Amino acid sequence: MITKIILEKELNAEELQNLEILFRETRREILDSFLILTDSPELAGICRKLNMAVAAVLSDETKSFPGISYAVTDVENPDESYLEKIWQRSRKIPWKICVTKRCLVRESIQEDVESFYRIYRDESITAYMEDLFQDKEAELAYIREYIEKIYGFYGFGMWTVCLRETGEVIGRAGLSMREGFEEPELGYVIGKEWQRQGIATEVCRAILDYGRDELGFSQVRALMHPENAASRKLCVKLGFSYGGEVEVEKEVYSRYEILLR
Repeated sequence: MITKIILEKELNAEELQNLEILFRETRREILDSFLILTDSPELAGICRKLNMAVAAVLSDETKSFPGISYAVTDVENPDESYLEKIWQRSRKIPWKICVTKRCLVRESIQEDVESFYRIYRDESITAYMEDLFQDKEAELAYIREYIEKIYGFYGFGMWTVCLRETGEVIGRAGLSMREGFEEPELGYVIGKEWQRQGIATEVCRAILDYGRDELGFSQVRALMHPENAASRKLCVKLGFSYGGEVEVEKEVYSRYEILLR
């Protein structure tokens, strides 16, 4: 549960200083429960300095909020789920993307990397896709950067697929942007132990719904090696249509497309 604090009153220098002192004297566990909504760039800067969750309140007056990643325009009737996500991002809590009958799709965390290596160990997994880094520390660094720059900027990407009952990591799936293309790309990998059970179809269908309903996408594509029969079959089952061959970085891929609206 988060505590929203909406501060729209113009604060003078002394009031800002007193508020900063109050924040510094507040126990960290309480401070971490706050989400500050403010139209004051100065107050937003104080919150950022103290590692507090903060969002800028935008109005007709143009203001600059250096270093503040999130904003709201309606503090009377705010989107509570959006505010929750702002708070979670500041506390480095992974966003829950969607839930299916058997699976939970959420943002990846560094602790998932061990499971990724276990899944990618099977040669069939990397037959048509890029492998993980051989150096585990390099993969961990990549995940850290991905969380900060991809999740933080786009709000979507490749996510972790877990079993609902146990929380076990069984794969990855999501939507990503590829250079040279305007529409997002669907991607997935399900560990060999959980293949041929309809899980990929279940998860990818939920992700397409999320892309349409939450992200506002109207079209999604999928690129695959021409010999990747399993992915071709999945795309057809999901409603994708064949869109011809395309060359990307000197590799030829089959392109499939789906309209979501």
